[in-house]
Amino acid sequence: MTDNPDLEAAYRLSGPDGSKQLYAAWAETYDSSFAEDMQYRAPQAVAECYAKISGVSPVLDLGAGTGLLGAALVQQGIEVVDGTDISPQMLVEAEKKHVYQSLFEGDLTQRLEVDEGTYAGVVSSGTFTHGHVGPDALEEVLRCMTSGAWAVLSVNATHWDALGFEDVLKCLAPQIAEWRKDEFALYGAGAKGAHAADTGWLLQMRKA
Repeated sequence: MTDNPDLEAAYRLSGPDGSKQLYAAWAETYDSSFAEDMQYRAPQAVAECYAKISGVSPVLDLGAGTGLLGAALVQQGIEVVDGTDISPQMLVEAEKKHVYQSLFEGDLTQRLEVDEGTYAGVVSSGTFTHGHVGPDALEEVLRCMTSGAWAVLSVNATHWDALGFEDVLKCLAPQIAEWRKDEFALYGAGAKGAHAADTGWLLQMRKA
């Protein structure tokens, strides 16, 4: 991995190994060089949505990164949050926020070290995007959830269309009681660069 750690490099990722290398280099500066500079809205949007439709814990934060979503969930009054991420360096930064009950390494494209039906809620911001995780991982998301649990996942809008999320949701229909999606701006008004106007979907699905 020779790319500098930034959004363009993240969008060019092509698998777990690349993710590990990029986020190892980016971990210590991610919050300041990306989240603050771009006014990254996904963690807060996911947390507010989850608190509104459910608010039940324990919650699993998939692709927890530096813990921005975990912190936002705690601000919304969510009491028990666990987190997992493919990058141990990002988890070191997440631990510093003191908002997670537990943190563990995990690759969402594989089976996580989570018993079936463990969590009353699952959330994710920034994981379902270009070069990261696609719709095939939705089955693993559902496996981690108890019956009736809600998941709120931010999905990059162009990623949604390109990889056929709706087709996968149709295939998973027997496991899903209901689902919907709401569009939101990924970045704030002060964001700059080629992706400043990018949008995402807040995918909300309840397990049957």
